Amino acid sequence: MYYQSTRDKNTQTSAAGAIVLGLARDGGLFVPQIIPRLTRYEIENMAKMSYQGRAVDILRRFLTDFDNDEIKACVDSAYNKTKFETDSVAPVYKLYENLYILELWHGPTCAFKDMALQILPHLLTVSAKKEGVSEDIAILVATSGDTGKAALEGFRDVDKTKIIVFYPRDGVSNIQKLQMVTQEGENVGVCAVDGNFDDAQNGVKSIFSDKEFEKLLKNKNIVLSSANSINWGRLVPQIVYYFSAYADLIKNEQIEMGAQINVVVPTGNFGNILAAYYAKCMGLPVKKLICASNLNNVLTDFIKSGTYDRNRSFKTTVSPSMDILISSNLERFLYDITGGDTEKIRTWMGELSKNGSYTVDDETRDAMSKLLWAGFCDDDGTIAQIKKTEEEYSYVLDTHTAVGMNVYAQYVKETGDETKTVIASTASPYKFSESVAAAVFGEENIQSMDDLEIIEKLSERSGIKIPASLSELGEKKVRFEEVCTPSSMKTMVEKILGINNG
Repeated sequence: MYYQSTRDKNTQTSAAGAIVLGLARDGGLFVPQIIPRLTRYEIENMAKMSYQGRAVDILRRFLTDFDNDEIKACVDSAYNKTKFETDSVAPVYKLYENLYILELWHGPTCAFKDMALQILPHLLTVSAKKEGVSEDIAILVATSGDTGKAALEGFRDVDKTKIIVFYPRDGVSNIQKLQMVTQEGENVGVCAVDGNFDDAQNGVKSIFSDKEFEKLLKNKNIVLSSANSINWGRLVPQIVYYFSAYADLIKNEQIEMGAQINVVVPTGNFGNILAAYYAKCMGLPVKKLICASNLNNVLTDFIKSGTYDRNRSFKTTVSPSMDILISSNLERFLYDITGGDTEKIRTWMGELSKNGSYTVDDETRDAMSKLLWAGFCDDDGTIAQIKKTEEEYSYVLDTHTAVGMNVYAQYVKETGDETKTVIASTASPYKFSESVAAAVFGEENIQSMDDLEIIEKLSERSGIKIPASLSELGEKKVRFEEVCTPSSMKTMVEKILGINNG
């Protein structure tokens, strides 16, 4: 199977090439030429498999230049008891009769990004060998919170790689920041950006498209790649857990094969819900994809109106990993539902870059509305949802999953659709402990506590074990304190990589 750019079908490469490059040189994103389909029997048979078996089964259909042994080695290295605290890797929790929580946060950094970023370094290492890459690979990452730590942990001390993470200085939770600035490893670098996530993301994209910088790095025996979900190797492992959730529902006799489910995804960059869309295209019986946003509701407005407009005030919320106004993976979705119309994609993305907005045609808007339902939730609604869910079901949500739960309630109220539904739970409540604890205990009862004390209190209430990776944070040394502007990110990359223009 070959991969092509969303902006030029003549830009083609193998799966390994797409993973090594990360972003196409024309600024587009790599997509598979064909989305494979699974039969009903193949999906039902997954109920008999482990998560690892399901992962191999899905990945082999996309990574056709990898052999089965290579894929299995990557999967086994990523999804094991050392890395994940549950045997099932991504367990499904039944909250009530028609609603299930897909817990994607049992990995080493307590966020759903582990599901992809624990395997990406292994996929990249194999891909580099296949592509004959002899240079060192520098991984550049912009993060709104969770991707950064997961990428740092995944690539820590991986041979012939260096990883640099940029995060918005005031746009992540205290725990997220502490996880990143204390990161161990000889090949890691972290820098705060004096701006928001979109500033950091645009900065990384501009570095990738800088041909002179690419030549400079080449002379220093370095090539760039990405660990953001613009990298196909980051996105494809996320498809697995939607199939896995469905297989678990069959296995636990919650549904029969062929029964439709709805999927709710709290999302900012559109990568996680895009993976669910690809699963639907592959034959997973998904009735509706429900896109949940916070106050940065650019996606909600787009799905309802057909106009994408980032020209609005950026809101800092209690669900910071969704504080995004430029949803990069939307480009892949639009490419697919327009039948691979690269001219439309180039036009829309050009308008977004130049004017900050674009409007799709009626046909595209109608196709989108048939697949997606969108809603958003403000901070008050998020906090109220955490409190309500804990009181009614003794289940503690993180702030992002609470957004998903709130939007799901809006969907049911508007449509009356009570189809069995899976909500993607994207992070442990401990990663956003202050906001979660304020909802559960009342803000006045936690004011004198630090983050680790709050986590202890939440653990006592919820019964959820505190992962060692969080409980040990207070003992770790802060290693990274640098701050840069968006315009000086390239200079910071040069500094961290130990190169200069001289």
